[in-house]
Amino acid sequence: QVQLIESGGGLVQAGGSLRLSCVTSRRTFSTYVMAWFRQAPGKEREFVSRTTWSGCNTYYADSVKGRFTISSDNAKKTVHLQMNSMKPEDTAVYYCAAGLRLVTNPEDVDSWGQGTQVTVSS
Repeated sequence: QVQLIESGGGLVQAGGSLRLSCVTSRRTFSTYVMAWFRQAPGKEREFVSRTTWSGCNTYYADSVKGRFTISSDNAKKTVHLQMNSMKPEDTAVYYCAAGLRLVTNPEDVDSWGQGTQVTVSS
């Protein structure tokens, strides 16, 4: 498994931006697919975006396409999620995730971060 540590959550007004970061610790991080999920109160955990450390196979949920951007910094073993034009419906706990397969569902994930709260006020 991979240790994942998220940061960057907080409170933002609608239309604003936040940047989440996820640092990994494992030496073989380059073999994992990295992803972000989110879970709003009373809802199931849902896929947001994924990427590989080479930048290939980047994919977004329709709900965030064009507003969120996932990127990786191999030297720092860090994955970022830049969130722009945020909406109140983006409010959720955001989780960094790593898997050995192309991650699209929670079942594809091998390791989870602890989660970071993102709140978008209207």
